[in-house]
Amino acid sequence: MSFVDQVKALLSHRGMSVTELGDLTGIARPNVSATLAGRHDARGNTLDALAAGLDAQWVLVPKEHLAAVRQVLAGKGTGPDLQAPSAAEMFLKGRQ
Repeated sequence: MSFVDQVKALLSHRGMSVTELGDLTGIARPNVSATLAGRHDARGNTLDALAAGLDAQWVLVPKEHLAAVRQVLAGKGTGPDLQAPSAAEMFLKGRQ
């Protein structure tokens, strides 16, 4: 997912309009729209401003870790299931 697609998704998730994002960032609405439509390349400071306006940060993720990061961002996580009973809990339950 491209940076612009991520900005659009987060904009939608936050329930914000392009105008609101422009107001928060100090970037004129037509320029925000042009950036999100891919009509011009944005500079780093523009990307920083868009991320800050969405209360987010952009991060470079090595390709070998991308799948795991996407899982975490989707709320699926990659660690142990902390809701599952531990081996000790299962053992003690079996002794009752």
